[in-house]
This record gives sequence, structure tokens and C-alpha cells, in this order.
Amino acid sequence: MDILYILGGLAGLVIGGDLLVRGAVTLARGFGVSPLIIGLTLVGFGTSTPELVTSLQAAFAGSPGIAVGNIVGSNIGNILLILGLAALIAPVAVAPEALRRDGVVMLAATLGFVAVALSGGIGRVVGAGFVVALLGYLLATVLFERRRQSAAAAMYAHEAESVPDRALGAGRAALILLVGLVATLVGAKFLVTGAIELAARLGMSEAVIGLTIVAIGTSMPELVTSVIAARKGHGDVAFGNILGSNIFNILGILGVTALVHPLAVPPGIARVDIWVMLAATVVMLVFARTGWRVGRREGVAMVLAYAAYLAVLLAAI
Repeated sequence: MDILYILGGLAGLVIGGDLLVRGAVTLARGFGVSPLIIGLTLVGFGTSTPELVTSLQAAFAGSPGIAVGNIVGSNIGNILLILGLAALIAPVAVAPEALRRDGVVMLAATLGFVAVALSGGIGRVVGAGFVVALLGYLLATVLFERRRQSAAAAMYAHEAESVPDRALGAGRAALILLVGLVATLVGAKFLVTGAIELAARLGMSEAVIGLTIVAIGTSMPELVTSVIAARKGHGDVAFGNILGSNIFNILGILGVTALVHPLAVPPGIARVDIWVMLAATVVMLVFARTGWRVGRREGVAMVLAYAAYLAVLLAAI
């Protein structure tokens, strides 16, 4: 039953997240929202909805290991696994302006996460600070990109174009969005319940479950979006999707979750996994800056590093 709960929860998150993004994007297009804003917010951050709902569910269930592990594991997986796989399909082009701005924000957010994690807990004040920082970043990006049509703006527009355009009325789009939201909520509930029970049955820490099964499962929307973008030759979209998702995971998901329910950071995550996340972030930025692309050799290195990380993580059980 634990496995069925987890599988059912993952299916609900993947399907629900996809419907939620499609419904929201279709509504936004109907109201004349620009592709820049759609790509930056609804697409770029909409794929992180499963992580948000799952971490909130875990926090309310009294399982900080799953809540925090989901965020840390998702960021590690986004970089090493998803970006690595995208680079294996086709070299991932990097927009210099996007890297200089969004890459710096991602690194700053990661360093901020590391700093608060070392304190042992993440309270409401820190959570509120993270959310305010995210809103400030979004506002500054929209204002800057509206003044000039840069490569970064084109990347966000490509993200908006990656969502299938169906001729739906506002009513049907709203219904799709609502169904997606319900499916995501139910899926997160099933996933967290199954993960908690599985951890207890196998004698594993909830943090390990959060870093592996939960994190990989909730990152499926990013995987699908990035792989499709790479296959279409839109490597900049794949890279931008990872940047946006990791920023939102820390500032948005961790911020909102801590604001609603303060979190304790499991000692194991503070001792090892946040440093793996920081190292992966630095490596990604270095790879991206070298020739303004992430090539296949870098992709192989990333995927192998992720496999090694999982092997070490599971061997320590």
C-alpha cells in the first residue's frame, strides 16, 4: 500500500501540475498577458507547484525531513540529473544576460539557504524574508525586461511558447486549472502519506526519502519541460527552467512553507546535502560560463555525479 500511495501520489502531481500550468497559461493568454510574464512566472515557476504542495503537506504532517529534503533534493536533481540529461540530448545554450542575473540570484539564494540551515531551523521571519526577496526578484526582472528585448526576454517567451496552445474558452481553462490544483493537492497528500509509512517500514530516515523518492518525483515537470525544450533545440529554455525552478524552490517553496509552518532542518541534511546542493550550483554556473553552453561532456559528468550521490546516500542507510 505504501508503494501504491507513492505511485498514485506521483501520478497525481505530474498530471495535476501539467493541467494547472496549462489552465493558468491559457487563461493568461486570454487576458492578454505578455509571453515574458507567462514564461517567467506561470511556466518557469508553475512546474515547481508539486514541490510547494508536497513540502507544505509534509510540514503539516510533522515531517520536516521530507519537507526540507524535497527542496534540497529537487535542486540537486534539477542541476545534476535534469540539466545533465538535457545536455546529453543536445548541448544547452546559455543566455549570458540570464546567467549573469538569474545565476547570481540562484547562487545568493542557495548561500542564504545554507546559512539558515546551519542555524538548525527556518522560522517565519526567515520565510517571510525569502518570499519578499522572490517578489522583489520577479518585479525587478519584469521591469528590466520590459525596457529592452534581450536574449533573456526571448528565453522567457520561448518558455511560454513551450506550453501547447489550445483554443479553450475562459471557463474550460479555469476548470482545467481547478482540476489540476485538486489533483496536485490529492497527489501530494498520497505521496507524503506513502513516504512517511515507507520510511517507517524500511527503517529509513524521512530525510533520505525526501531527498530521493519525493524529490525526484516532484521534479518530473521540470524534467519533461527541459527534455522537450532540448529536443526542440531550445536549450536556453531548459537552462532557464532550471534556474527559475531552483530560485523558486528556495525563496518561494521554502519561504512559504516556513512562513506557514516553521521547519527544523535535519542534522544529516545540514551536515552533507546542503553542501552537495551548493557544490552542484557552483559547478553548473562554471560549466555554463565556459563557452556559454553546457555540452555533452558536462552532461555526462553531471549525470554520473548524481548517480554517485544517490549511491552514497543509499549506502549510508
